[in-house]
Amino acid sequence: MARPRQHAPEALHAQVMAACDAWLQEHPAHMLSLRALAREVGCAPSTLLKLYGSFGNLLQHVNIETLARLRGEIEPLLADVAPEERLKALARAYWQFARQDAYRWQLLFDYPLAQEGELDQRQNEMIEGLFLRVEATLKEYQPALDDLEARRLSRTLWGSVHGLVQLGLNERLGHWQGEPLEVRELLDQLLSTILAGLRQPPGVA
Repeated sequence: MARPRQHAPEALHAQVMAACDAWLQEHPAHMLSLRALAREVGCAPSTLLKLYGSFGNLLQHVNIETLARLRGEIEPLLADVAPEERLKALARAYWQFARQDAYRWQLLFDYPLAQEGELDQRQNEMIEGLFLRVEATLKEYQPALDDLEARRLSRTLWGSVHGLVQLGLNERLGHWQGEPLEVRELLDQLLSTILAGLRQPPGVA
């Protein structure tokens, strides 16, 4: 669980995170204020400022919880299945998470991540851990990939997945024969196309 400063009461932190979660199920983060949140948990705004240092830091704790939830969705998909199916399952889980927790997911990308200190370190470790899972799966699929190639490809791949998810949430992917194109099908096609190009080892004509 995301932790505030060591001297801060854990019970209040849990209340704040629960209140943020309830809010983000129905409303975007930009409509939430420190004053409204303090009223919801029954304390003064100054108490929350003392707890977190700033409203921005409070939202960073929400982002940490979001990353933890995303990791929780992904971990069960890392079972002993073929790498291609594993990557497709990860992409589908990402899309499903963004659909089910749209405002929480939006906060993660619309609000700048922490830039320094413990929050920055924890966020970076969680994000890096997610990328490492993709890198490892790509190298399992194509052992000829070196570490740098796998690192670059994992970012390229997930950037493409993220773009499809974003466009899908905004309903900007177009239609075919009067029906909207399915994000899940586009994700599968993206992964199949990229992985087909990896079947041939790099540098081999």
